[in-house]
Amino acid sequence: MSLVPPFTAETARAKVKKAQALWNTQKPEAIAPAYTEDTIWRNRDSFLTGHEDVIKFLTKKWEKEKNYQLRKELFAFTDNKIAVQFWYEYQDAYDGMKWKRCYGLEDWTFAADGRMAKRQMSGNDLVLKDESERWFTNTTSDDERDAVTITDAHW
Repeated sequence: MSLVPPFTAETARAKVKKAQALWNTQKPEAIAPAYTEDTIWRNRDSFLTGHEDVIKFLTKKWEKEKNYQLRKELFAFTDNKIAVQFWYEYQDAYDGMKWKRCYGLEDWTFAADGRMAKRQMSGNDLVLKDESERWFTNTTSDDERDAVTITDAHW
């Protein structure tokens, strides 16, 4: 299956799940080539351009976000754009290893070769009161993360 524009529902969903799997590796050097060399990002209040910025940003991100587990779901798509809803949980190394969850949306624009040229992310973190609020417990694979029920209150 080709994961280059123009996207269909099937290829857009597959592209989202491929991104989820890649980000769950937490390997910035492996992730950066999925983006164009001149990729433009807005991640919350950070603005980045190019592979070097992406690698630095992701390295710093995962220095803070330990035990990171991400789930992405297709929200909408057009020929060369995909919108994604996501959730991830992590322990904050800069805040006493408290468990947190981020809820957010991303919009992606793709080059003709299928690499992402533009990524915009908006997300909000919340502190989980205790371990019982975690969704992604004992999930070690994307299939297990995808099987977690996320209710309408969180969609």
